[in-house]
Formats: sequence, structure tokens, C-alpha cells
Amino acid sequence: MSSTTVTRGNSHETFYIQPSLTPTTVSANTTAIQTFALPGLTTTDLVEVIGYSGAQTTGVVVGEADCLTNNVLSMQFANITASAQIPAIGTYSLQVVRLEGPAPVTAV
Repeated sequence: MSSTTVTRGNSHETFYIQPSLTPTTVSANTTAIQTFALPGLTTTDLVEVIGYSGAQTTGVVVGEADCLTNNVLSMQFANITASAQIPAIGTYSLQVVRLEGPAPVTAV
């Protein structure tokens, strides 16, 4: 869908992807941002992890996800246990919202 000046909000498109990711170890009682190559992702995309196909590792919580560099997904994992843990390896479901222009700074 191409950009227009028709008033309809600032979301150009929303799509869902399911990349297979291989996270690495997260130390005990900490958070870690890990990066994954994801062609097509842009720094203006809004990214949200909406699920994992299977069971997440006990004590690991998925936090923020975003794209700070084109084609690279950044995901934050929290390990709330007293020992190092590896987040689940496999297919994660992501929602990507591509904005039509810059995000507004207010809701009005």
C-alpha cells in the first residue's frame, strides 16, 4: 500500500512474522539485550513480541523488542532465577507496525 494524504492514522501497515531465533545465555538475576539478523526490519518499525511457539525457559521473561539498526532485531530477555539460563530457542511471533511518517508526539 502506498503512502497517501488520506486521513486514516499513522500506521502504514501492520504485519506478523515468525523468525526462528537462537538466543544465548542470560546471567542470573539480570537482563540482556540480544540481537538477531532480520532482513527488511527498519529503525522506524515498532516491534512487539506477541508469543513463542512452545514453552519459554522457566524464569526467563521476554522484555522489550525493537530495531535500532536496519535489518537487526533487538530483544531484551530477563532472567529472574539464581542461575544462568538460555531463553527458548525456536520460533517467536512478532508484530511489526510500519509507520506512514514520524510518530506523533501527542495523541491529539
